[in-house]
Amino acid sequence: MLEKGPRHRPGEFPADEVTNYTGGFWVPDPEDEPHVVVPAGGRRPVRSDLGWIAVCLGGGTVHMGAYLYRFHPDDFRLRSRFGPYAEIADWPYSYDELEPYYTEAEWEIGIAGGAEPASAGIPRSRALPMPPLSSHPIASLLDRACDELGLHPYPTPRGVNSRPYGGRPACSYCQLCAGFGCRTGAKGSSQSTLIERAEVRGRCRIVTGTKVFEITVGADGRATGCRYLDAEDREREARARIVCVCCSAVESARLLLMSKSARFPDGLANGNGLVGRHLQFHAISQGTAHFRVEEFDPAIWRHPHPFFGRSLLDYYFLPAGVSDLAKGGLIRFNLPQSHAIAWAQRLAEPDGAVLWGDDLVRRLDECFVAMRAVDFEVFHDYVPNAATRIELDPEVVDRWGFPAARIHLGPDPHHARAGGWLQERGLAVLERMGAHELVPGARGETAPYLVLGTCRAGRDPATSVLDPWCRAHEVPNLFVVDGSFMPTSGGAAPTLTILANSFRTADHIVAEVRRGEWAAQPSR
Repeated sequence: MLEKGPRHRPGEFPADEVTNYTGGFWVPDPEDEPHVVVPAGGRRPVRSDLGWIAVCLGGGTVHMGAYLYRFHPDDFRLRSRFGPYAEIADWPYSYDELEPYYTEAEWEIGIAGGAEPASAGIPRSRALPMPPLSSHPIASLLDRACDELGLHPYPTPRGVNSRPYGGRPACSYCQLCAGFGCRTGAKGSSQSTLIERAEVRGRCRIVTGTKVFEITVGADGRATGCRYLDAEDREREARARIVCVCCSAVESARLLLMSKSARFPDGLANGNGLVGRHLQFHAISQGTAHFRVEEFDPAIWRHPHPFFGRSLLDYYFLPAGVSDLAKGGLIRFNLPQSHAIAWAQRLAEPDGAVLWGDDLVRRLDECFVAMRAVDFEVFHDYVPNAATRIELDPEVVDRWGFPAARIHLGPDPHHARAGGWLQERGLAVLERMGAHELVPGARGETAPYLVLGTCRAGRDPATSVLDPWCRAHEVPNLFVVDGSFMPTSGGAAPTLTILANSFRTADHIVAEVRRGEWAAQPSR
């Protein structure tokens, strides 16, 4: 297993905002390893870290908030249900085929939470392995408000231990969760669960600090391994009978496009020109409510518990007339994390202005003494479309001289339409809770931390890069097993779906190995 970044131990994760958010701890500096973003409308390209998730062993699962949801069965057949729209497509397999692997992922990683409401229409064969994490007392107000509105909140499923599980401790309920590495080991990152267990079995060797720049192929068109730079920038080669690429959607597409040869002049597995197409992030909408402490029991609001722990699936599909695509999403309610620098920045710079002196003091008093906040995040589909894609930049290179990924963004109008409607629904819940002030936030914008779709899976080699098992149509021993395979992004955070799909692909590879499919050594 070749990993570009370092291996962090729990005690090495930063516990301060400066290092965690602004010190380049998780993602590279755009001056060294840029992604080049071309905004909608053909505006000037800019260097950016958009599309970088985390460069370390375990990737984005190390600092994720660990909101691990299942997709709805209709997420797997969006085109069949709604008809043609932009470049949506059905998945090459159904929810029922993935359901056993959802269950396996939930139990291997360890998820705490409650089952989806029956009205959501998401069947499961087994309950989650742990009860929900405890919630802030104020969550009871949301439960009551939703009951009055005829809605069905349920405990947010999280890959965080509510009790000791898998040899790891229970959550300590600190304030350093989403966006931070877990210093106690309670978060179910792929490093702390799957990777470390694989190492214990003695059949997994991990090499960190490697920069893979080419997947190599033999005369027969099969992958033979890869070429990479080690931690000292010396060129190395790794040989393999089977190659799995899991670099996150932007970098996986970039690696395939860089892997050119006489047989694959436009990049590996790119004979149909679809590598890098169908790029999706996640459309996101948000809102916040401020509550006057004096209007409630102050002891409730001043409780130090960091988690709210409620989600809504009632608006996963839209009523007629909201948008041309009747697909909504999931609403996750949350308590803003109590990070002093982030709060100070938000409070001191409202609406582009800058507060000083007495005005700033009054604002701080309002926020930390007189008021408390509850916010929400809506996960809704980022519609795949021709304008949003990845290619190799013709001019910009990284510090090793390799071409940077150029990201073209062209968000579909559906994002704003669905986002606005969903935002109104979330604000209505907060208003029913007794909010003093409602503050709309993002509406159908592009979330930077979820990246999908650049190597679409499908049954037809003319319209997809990968087959239903995430094997490249053109390279029989090459698999792409991160979020790149996803034809559509779903209306919930996709991490659990990516994990479940990887287990499904792994079972397929193991079955083929046992049949002797990969007995031969790779050719030159």
